[in-house]
Amino acid sequence: MSSSNEQRSHAESLFNLCKQTHPDSLALKLVQSLNSSSNLELRAMSAVLLRKQLTRTGDDDDSAFIYPRIAESTRLTLKSVLITSLQQESTKSIAKKVCDTISELASAILPENGWPELLPFMFQCVVAADNPNLQEYALLIFSRLAQYIGETLIPYLSTLHSVFSQSLRNSTSADVRITALGAAINFIQCLSKASDRDIFQDLLPLMMQTLTEALNSGQEATAQEALELLIELAGTEPRFLRRQIVEIVGSMLQIAEAESLEEGTRHLAVEFVITLAEARERAPGMIRKLPQFITKLFSVLMNMLLDIEDDPAWHSAENEDEDAGETSNYGFGQECLDRLAISLGGNTIVPVASEVFSGFFAASEWQKHHAALIALAQIAEGCSKVMIKNLEQVVSMVLNSFQHPHPRVRWAAINAIGQLSTDLGPVLQTKYHQSVLPALVGAMDDFQNPRVQAHAASAVLNFSENCTPEILTPYLDGVISKLLVLLQNGKQMVQEGALTALASVADSSQELFQKYYDAVMPYLKAILVNANDKANRMLRAKSMECISLVGMAVGKEKFMDDAKQAWARLCKCLGKDFLPYMGVVMPPLLQSAQLKPDVIISSADSDADIDDEDDSIETITLGDKRIGIKTSVLEEKATACNMLCCYADELKEGFFPWIDQVAPILVPLLKFYFHEEVRKAAVSGMPELLRSAKLAVEKGESQGRNESYIKHLSDYIIPALLEALHKISGPILDESQVRGIVEETKHAVIASSTRRSEREERARAEDFDAEESEILKEENEQEEEVFDQIGDLLGTLIKTFKTSFLPMFDELSSYITPMLGNDRTAEERRIAICIFDDVAEHCREAALKYYDTFVPFLLEACNDENVDIRQAAVYGIGVCAEFGGSVFRPLVGEALSKLDVVIAHPNAQQSENAMAYDNAVSALGKICQFHRDSIDAGRIVPAWLNCLPIKGDTVEAKIVHDQLCSMVERSDPDLLGPNHQYLPKIVAVFAEVLCAGSTLATEQTVSRMINILRQLQQTLSPSVLASTWSSLQPQQQLALQSILSS
Repeated sequence: MSSSNEQRSHAESLFNLCKQTHPDSLALKLVQSLNSSSNLELRAMSAVLLRKQLTRTGDDDDSAFIYPRIAESTRLTLKSVLITSLQQESTKSIAKKVCDTISELASAILPENGWPELLPFMFQCVVAADNPNLQEYALLIFSRLAQYIGETLIPYLSTLHSVFSQSLRNSTSADVRITALGAAINFIQCLSKASDRDIFQDLLPLMMQTLTEALNSGQEATAQEALELLIELAGTEPRFLRRQIVEIVGSMLQIAEAESLEEGTRHLAVEFVITLAEARERAPGMIRKLPQFITKLFSVLMNMLLDIEDDPAWHSAENEDEDAGETSNYGFGQECLDRLAISLGGNTIVPVASEVFSGFFAASEWQKHHAALIALAQIAEGCSKVMIKNLEQVVSMVLNSFQHPHPRVRWAAINAIGQLSTDLGPVLQTKYHQSVLPALVGAMDDFQNPRVQAHAASAVLNFSENCTPEILTPYLDGVISKLLVLLQNGKQMVQEGALTALASVADSSQELFQKYYDAVMPYLKAILVNANDKANRMLRAKSMECISLVGMAVGKEKFMDDAKQAWARLCKCLGKDFLPYMGVVMPPLLQSAQLKPDVIISSADSDADIDDEDDSIETITLGDKRIGIKTSVLEEKATACNMLCCYADELKEGFFPWIDQVAPILVPLLKFYFHEEVRKAAVSGMPELLRSAKLAVEKGESQGRNESYIKHLSDYIIPALLEALHKISGPILDESQVRGIVEETKHAVIASSTRRSEREERARAEDFDAEESEILKEENEQEEEVFDQIGDLLGTLIKTFKTSFLPMFDELSSYITPMLGNDRTAEERRIAICIFDDVAEHCREAALKYYDTFVPFLLEACNDENVDIRQAAVYGIGVCAEFGGSVFRPLVGEALSKLDVVIAHPNAQQSENAMAYDNAVSALGKICQFHRDSIDAGRIVPAWLNCLPIKGDTVEAKIVHDQLCSMVERSDPDLLGPNHQYLPKIVAVFAEVLCAGSTLATEQTVSRMINILRQLQQTLSPSVLASTWSSLQPQQQLALQSILSS
């Protein structure tokens, strides 16, 4: 407590030494000071220090928790004196600190029955009507214990219900009632079973009574505390409120409408209803079933938007504060309209809004017009699908207000158009450009109202971001000439708006902007040179951004000279504060990093096309092709990628805002085989991006993202990195790194399973409706993407590490096999099958031990109604036939039966089934090749031949047609048949394959087929040859004659 740092540091050292060497003495001294010192500050400090020593942190190193290290006699004294101190303490703030200390210790030792005296004491205190302070303290401890060890208190459910009921119903103390409310809510939240929570249903009216009594007696601080507790309940256990939802929401809206109450109280009542609406995952659709309350809530929020003053500061535009005149009521109303629309959706909100808006637009007060336009902009995001269906009415409503006499209404109309351009684009741009853009250009002429001018320029930005060059072109002359006029305006906010709009128009119109370049660039350079003081820092940054985007639009040749001047000026302005200018530096880098290689391809023996003397072209030879690549493009690309890595490395968490743009550029470049430097830069960037994300999340600079974002990013990067490493140089990761990936995969599967259970529970909720069904559908699709990534990741690991990965596959199998169940989605089942297919294919004999587990699922899945599952399953049967040997032999008969169902199906060769059909034919061929002695070869082999050629899966086609070649070359008797009766079919298959070029067979297979046909020409009798040839289609005969004669 000393003001001297030196004294405090010395005292802390002594305290820590005492804690380590004499914990009993320390505990007894602290509890003695707490109980008997006359110094208030010393008692308070003793309670705090004691709590810290009696708090179990849960860490591996729990050395701060001294309770296990003190003697039993000390423990007994400690517990006894704490209870005595609570009874005797006359200062409420200190007594509450004692409650905290008791709660911490009890949470550590009560579960092992380490404090049997405590609960009887607390129950005794709660019923002590003559001592409201003790009642409050006991309830406060119950509230804390519910948070810490709620499940331990479940045996006392009925007693606690009675305690809470009595305290809420009978106590004359507002403090006791509010503490009882908090304790009851905490306890309800800690109960995992709905049946346990239902025991407390009858407390809800008493909970609400606590709120209304506080309001009726003018105790708004207590009422606000009650509202905050009820909001917490609404967010975590909304279903608990369902049976009395009408009464509760009705009461909340009455509070929200009561203008005699404080703003804070009314806002909390609204927050309660909005929180319920947002609790979709726990109570989907519950609020949507109360349309009368939605209408009332919407009206309350609209009235909040009327709380705006016509502040002279808004009109003077001397500063950039667009909120001048706006109250906290107004801001809260805006935020809640946005949240309400997003949570309830357009089908619910738009009909209510339309009715309210028509009344507001018909009114004479400018505030109502302004409110309607602001509200329209706020609900656009959540209602976009429905508003797009009524777009003509919406746009007309807004554009009519461009002519309103009050400038704040005109500003709100422009604001609405800007927001609608973002939320309803590009449909709005495509259908209504002819009315919107001229209106915005006209608004830039409002020289009496600079804010309106500046906002019109900003809306041009919103509009053009979702606009094609073809739409913009007819308007460019008018838009750009107006923006150049605004650039010369004396108001900085107008100049900034014009710069931002110019940048966006240049970016959207691209090369069409060239004709305006010479007129625009001098203005931009002048601003860059003259805006050199701190007040103009934002103006300077926007001019830099505009210069860079104009430069990218018109191209390097046009921009080069000006660029040197602009970036030279930029470098002088940067200093250490580099981050604010990343918005300028990054766009050209991102564009350069995405450059496509300029490639010329010719035959290896040709002297044409590629000039070997040209130093700007690098040539490489691949097979019979020679590839020429413009080195200047590759060097620019490599430089840009290296700069991106450099920025990520230097700026660390500061680079976070750019990760979402940079990762999709660099990850594909891991396999950019044209240039090693580009690949190296991409590889180097991967850990930097992950580190930047991790640091940003840890330091709270991640724009609201959490650990799940890091997980999502690593799920994107690691599989791609693995695949690239495998393709470039074989396995590089060591065992510990792979194990780390496997552990993360387990966590991902568990988390997905948890999310699936939550979605299933939401679908069973009694409030579930069509809108929630659409949301669930989107979430299920996102979940399938997660499983796709898991499948790709494990597939890459299996292909890379082969049998050495199997010990880890053993660990994963308990996570994978449940995915094969019929209760899982088709995508999960397909991925589980694909994972086994990879194991069987790449681990061969070592994978045989898994056949008993997985092959029965494969056989069943061969005839699944989902075509993707069928394809994966029949492919796996082919793999098992090839590598399964004697283990697969007993299953051959069943496999043939399953494959026959796929192949013989009437719709087997329709486009949607073609891949499954081709893989089934390939699997049948492998059974013919590797298990000939287990089948009726004279029947099965010709049946397989009759399925050829296959054309849908070109990878399998090349394998199957190569197999056919090999069988013909060795004169397979089952294939040729008695007296070579199947030869015409073989020649017909060859003809179809050869006519398809290199699509259905490798060059080597094509060459072998031609050689076989030439041998047949020489060895077959003229009559047999003629008979064989006559079975072909006329165009096939001509094609073969051409091929064989060449």
